[in-house]
Amino acid sequence: MKKFIYIVRHCQAEGQAPDASLTEEGFEQAEEVAQFFAQIPIDEIISSPFKRAIQTITLYATAKNVDIKIDNRLSERTLSSISLDDWMDKLHETYNDLDLKFEGGESSREAMLRIVSVIEDIVARASTNTIIVTHGNIMSLLFNYYDENFGFAEWKKLSNPDIYLLKISERQTEYERVWG
Repeated sequence: MKKFIYIVRHCQAEGQAPDASLTEEGFEQAEEVAQFFAQIPIDEIISSPFKRAIQTITLYATAKNVDIKIDNRLSERTLSSISLDDWMDKLHETYNDLDLKFEGGESSREAMLRIVSVIEDIVARASTNTIIVTHGNIMSLLFNYYDENFGFAEWKKLSNPDIYLLKISERQTEYERVWG
């Protein structure tokens, strides 16, 4: 049985905090996301608990009467619990060394395995078409799990919003960008 999992990066937001809301443009983008999915039958929606992720898919979920399940494993990866002036350089390093970990943070491998566990749970269920709404860094680590060439440079190319389709069958797993 084939599984189709739409991986959605949230729309434009006011910041990085868990309670950061979408911007005015972000809400307009959420309308476009709802239109994108309008003709696609979706069995389930799973979202990061972050406000911007939930707001990205709420319009669609309401229109289609599909509940949004919250899964903390879809939260953005914490690079460090302390402020890093050179955070972009540090992030880049974590793509070269998946086990590199900064104070109070999560390694790329830890974050990767966290989001992969969500995908494994989806595959084990009866649903065929699923939307997950998440964040750029952890989304890129998911693709890195399936394709080691998806790294820092590819993360930088992601847009807000962005949508990829992960197709999983017994024989193979492939992904493609379908928005962005």
